[in-house]
Parts: sequence; C-alpha cells; structure tokens
Amino acid sequence: MPKKSDTKIIRIDDHVTTLTLPKSECILETPGKPAKTFNLNKDTIRIGTAPNNDIVIDDETVSRHHAEIVKDKQGYLIRDLGSTNGTFVGNVQIKEVYISARSSLRVGQSKIRFHAQDEHLDIYPSSKSKFGSLIGQSMEMRKIFGILEKVAPTNVSVIIGGETGTGKELVAKAIHEESKRSKNNVVIFDCGAVAENLIESELFGHEKGAFTGATNARQGAFEIADNGTIFLDEIGELSLDLQPKLLRVLETGEIKRVGADRPKKVSVRVVCATHRNLKDMVAKGLFREDLYFRLSVVHVHLPPLRKRKEDISMLIDHFFKLAQKNLGGSAKIQGVSPEAIEVLESHHWPGNIRELKNAIDRAYSFCDADMIEITHLPEYLQGITVPSSEDDAVPTVAPDVDMPFKEAKEAWIENFERDYLIKILRKNELNISQAAKEAGIDRKSVQRLLKKYGLNVKDL
Repeated sequence: MPKKSDTKIIRIDDHVTTLTLPKSECILETPGKPAKTFNLNKDTIRIGTAPNNDIVIDDETVSRHHAEIVKDKQGYLIRDLGSTNGTFVGNVQIKEVYISARSSLRVGQSKIRFHAQDEHLDIYPSSKSKFGSLIGQSMEMRKIFGILEKVAPTNVSVIIGGETGTGKELVAKAIHEESKRSKNNVVIFDCGAVAENLIESELFGHEKGAFTGATNARQGAFEIADNGTIFLDEIGELSLDLQPKLLRVLETGEIKRVGADRPKKVSVRVVCATHRNLKDMVAKGLFREDLYFRLSVVHVHLPPLRKRKEDISMLIDHFFKLAQKNLGGSAKIQGVSPEAIEVLESHHWPGNIRELKNAIDRAYSFCDADMIEITHLPEYLQGITVPSSEDDAVPTVAPDVDMPFKEAKEAWIENFERDYLIKILRKNELNISQAAKEAGIDRKSVQRLLKKYGLNVKDL
C-alpha cells in the first residue's frame, strides 16, 4: 500500500500541481437481487442495512451498521463495526485491514467489489482575476483561484491557512457560492469565540433540560448548515475533548445534540480556517492527526498582502467603490490620487486586506476634496516615507493621534518592532544569532518576533 499521504498542501510558490480527491466505485451483489453500483467521492464509506449508510444492503445476514471503508494517509482501511456475521476480505475474516485499490469484500451473504478511482486534477493558475468576491491579478492569487475553481464544485473538506486579515472567511464564502450547495445555508462558526463549556451545544445543539439554562431545545450550527456549508474559523482553538466528536460527525455524517438519545443525519460540507500551523500542533499532541487528515483533503495557504503588492491598486479601487456605495458622503470624490496609492503600496500591511479596507473607508469619510490624498489617510500611513529603492523598503511610521492613547501606543510599538527586526536582520545578512547579539536580545526573542509578524527570514 502507498505510504505517502494524498493530502496535498498547495502553496503560492508551487508550479503546476496535481490534486488528489477521493473517489471509488463499489458494486454490490446480493443473492436474488440485481447488482447495484455506488459511485462515491467520500473518504468514509459506511456499509449496512440502516438507511443512513452510504451502501444500504437489503440482506438479513448484514448488520445495521456492519462495516466501513476509511481513506487515511496510509490508504484504504476496511473496519468491521462489531457485525453479527463478520466482514471478509477474500476468504479471510478481518477486524480491520488495509485493502488494495481493487478488492473483493464480503459482508453477510453480500459481496462488494471495491475499486478506488481517486481523481487526479492538474491545477493551473486561473486566467481570471476574480473568484466569487475575491479579487487579485497577481500570480499568487490566480494560482489560488485555479485551485478553488477545481475544488468548489466538489464536497471535499478544505483548510484555509494564512495570517489574520488575509480573507479566509471570504474564501470560505466563495467556495460555498460556487458549489452545488449555494442555495442552502453557509454558517460561520468561530471556534475561538465561544466559551469552552458551551461550544458542543453551539456546534451540535441541545435538548430541553440538557443542562442548567437549557429551557428549550435548540439547533446547533451543523443542523442549521444541513445541505449547505459550515465554516469553522480558528479550528486550531477546538479543544482536544471536542475534536473526537467533530471527527465522528465527519466520519458518520451524524450529529448528536447534547442530552439527545439518538443521532441525526446531516449533510454538511466543512471548510476550516486557522492562522496556526496545524501540523506542528499534531506533532505536539495538541490536534488529532486523524481529524487533521479528514479536514485537510485540500489545504490552501493565503498569501499576506505584502507578498501580493501588485494587487493593491486593484483592491484600492474595489474598496473605494464599496465606500461610495455603503458610506455615501460627497459625490464629488472621484478616486484615490497616485501619491496616496504610492504610499499605500509602500506600507507593509501587518493587518493585511482588512487593514487596507479600513484605511480606505476612513480616508473616504475624511475626504473633503475631489480625490483622496495622503492627508486623508490614517496618520500612521501619512508618516510613511516612500522608499526610493528596494534596499530601503522598510517604512517609518508616525503614531496615529486619532486613536486612543493605549491603542495608538500598541500600534506604534508593533510597527517599530517589525521595522527594527527587518533592518537588524538585513544588516546582519539574515543571520538570526548575529542579529540577536547586536540587538542585545535573546535569539528566541528574534524567533518569537518573526513568528508574531508572520515573517520568513528567506523572504527578507
């Protein structure tokens, strides 16, 4: 069996990439009944007589939940679920075993011919500069659009990575809008914004009287998203206690309300986002490996705005038009001046696209002229000195006196830390130990700051 995982992490610097999606054909043969063919694009296939199975068998020698075939990083695993009459691969009864891409199985008196037909999709950069509400003409974004164009029509799970403010929620909504589920709900659920003792109820719902304060039965996010999409933001914040319950939902397609006796079938596509490195969390025992594998059939990593600066002018125009539509104000404002655009293109954008949008909204509100000029921008941007060369590409920033003192101080300190870090590393030819020694701080402090600001030494 292949040992290499089919999960493909697709990053912005890849060239043509092949994406592997789960797909299989199962031919069911039950004595006295016509053969049935099941074409499935799932990584968990449940087999039995109960109507909520993927392969439903009309055979009294088969148990209600007889067996399941699970695709994991090792290949395809068939597992008996405590059936009465056993599960066989060839003539050998098994509890669980990896099977080949073409295998003959038996459950009760019924035979299943299993054929793995995983779909291999070549991913090329899109020719378009838009996907849903996402825009970008840079190669980085067109590569991502190429991925999303292939993935959106399927039902596979997607993990979206990237810094805060890069647009992960917009990607999730775009995937939903371009999918076959677009007429149904897309539910946004922030795993980091709900108290730990309430998150199970919020996700899966609860019955009346399930706990103190549960005066009525209530649907959870998964039930509300039935036949649609659920976007689990900051999935890395999900507790280890709750991770097995989410895994079970992904494997069985069933949720169980808190206090309920029976599970309920749901059909939900799961899209997740995180700014954390889930692989590191798996290695540290903070995130279940099997859950990571289930969620990350496709893993898309969004670039920070500083890595796609050729998109800034397009984004400025987009946010300006949104401000005209949503903020009203003076009809005489025609656009953003070239000088202001130059300043905006020179900023390092630690808050990414969200920060850029806020800057345009604020400038539009303050503008009393025909064009948005540098003087209309937030004061911390007015203080930027536009670099004259690549070697002097670190801006200086003035404090923003329109913000409360504490917030302005924190923002100024963050900009200072980041700019100082870049300069000291460049001065020391990107040698972290040497830079730390000259700065009079510990090497770990430099590494912590690099992580804090999402910087990669190789890119400086």
